Amino acid sequence: MILTKEQQAILDGEKGETLAKVMKTLVMYGDAFEAEKLVPITSKYNHLVTSFGLKVMSPVYDLMQKLLDAGVSSEQKFSVDPRPLDKNVPANFLQNLVFNKFMYTKQDFYEKQLEKLGLMDKNAFSCTCYMDEMGNKPQKGDILSWAESSAVVYANSVLGARCNRNSGIIDIMGSIVGYVPYFGLLTDEGRKATWVVKVETTKKPEAQLLGSAIGMKVMEDVPYVIGLDKWIGNELTDSATSYLKDFGAATASNGAVGLYHIAGLTPEAVELGESLIADGAKEYIIDDAELERVQKNYPVIWKNPDATPKLCFVGCPHLSLAQLTDWTEKIEAELKKNGKKKVTIPTVFTAAPGVLEAFEKTEYAARLKETGVITSYICPLMYMNNPLCKKMPVITSSNKLRTYTSARYYTDGEILQTITGGKK
Repeated sequence: MILTKEQQAILDGEKGETLAKVMKTLVMYGDAFEAEKLVPITSKYNHLVTSFGLKVMSPVYDLMQKLLDAGVSSEQKFSVDPRPLDKNVPANFLQNLVFNKFMYTKQDFYEKQLEKLGLMDKNAFSCTCYMDEMGNKPQKGDILSWAESSAVVYANSVLGARCNRNSGIIDIMGSIVGYVPYFGLLTDEGRKATWVVKVETTKKPEAQLLGSAIGMKVMEDVPYVIGLDKWIGNELTDSATSYLKDFGAATASNGAVGLYHIAGLTPEAVELGESLIADGAKEYIIDDAELERVQKNYPVIWKNPDATPKLCFVGCPHLSLAQLTDWTEKIEAELKKNGKKKVTIPTVFTAAPGVLEAFEKTEYAARLKETGVITSYICPLMYMNNPLCKKMPVITSSNKLRTYTSARYYTDGEILQTITGGKK
């Protein structure tokens, strides 16, 4: 790797032993991917994936403390992934005991470390930091040092920023020195599509299901999706971006996609068109039967596959303001149709603190509360990490949550019917 004089000076220890170690880590990381150089981070803010104070993560806290003791802080202010705990989310005595005494015992301590390192503010906890209400929205062409997979794929694809799927801790190290290795999705060549995906469904495909199918097929490659704009339009409206948020999260978790292009819709596809497709690209056709096949092959890992659901999570990644409003109207209508006043299964909708604050200012907040739905800022995955929680029959419309936990996947329509006392 070729370093500039300034970068070499940091590596040589001219700015202290701690910064030298940080630079050495980034150089070794870049060498592993045959990066030719380091390039400056150009985004205003960073985003960190590690937001939870798990007791077993002592090496992380030790590392953060060494940075703080050396007087090192991030060159950028940053947001982080969601908090793991919220007293408003249903949990029994034993589950809460495990959460507070055996799992997230370092949460307060870790959050104080984050504040000293450069946390944007005390409410900057969400996997959807790029939403307008959260204030960390990169510009097209910005170079990032992010690690959260659903945020990386959104920033690359919908916003046109440039970021690799970095690991946790690498994200903060990039911010500290202000550079990241130049390879992969930072390069023009690395952003070319090696798959052409043709959507030939007879109705609007479920975002989480379509993303899952593509992720499992293309894995870490870049897909160029043709035919989806027919269903979600040619403008990045609130509805379209909400759809792409969920679609991208599924491609990233069910596979390892860090960038996708949607013909006629995402910035680079609009600007460059099919010139983004690499020579020899493979083809994948998705029709109704293919989506049905994918969903039917999801494993059910509940101890009793026929168990009655005890909890429902919607919002992984966090819901947008438009989605909260849309869900409110649909739940009200279905409850009325089914002769019910409140949801029949404890249901939690998760969203970013800033989104929830904006939602509370609308008439829909009180209306949603009347249906019995709970809103929260937590990460459902962190909740499901509790061994007593993962034994519960939990349902979700998130393919990310399905992939990483024991939660069982249903489409949005199926979830709506289930929680309102209807039939799937």
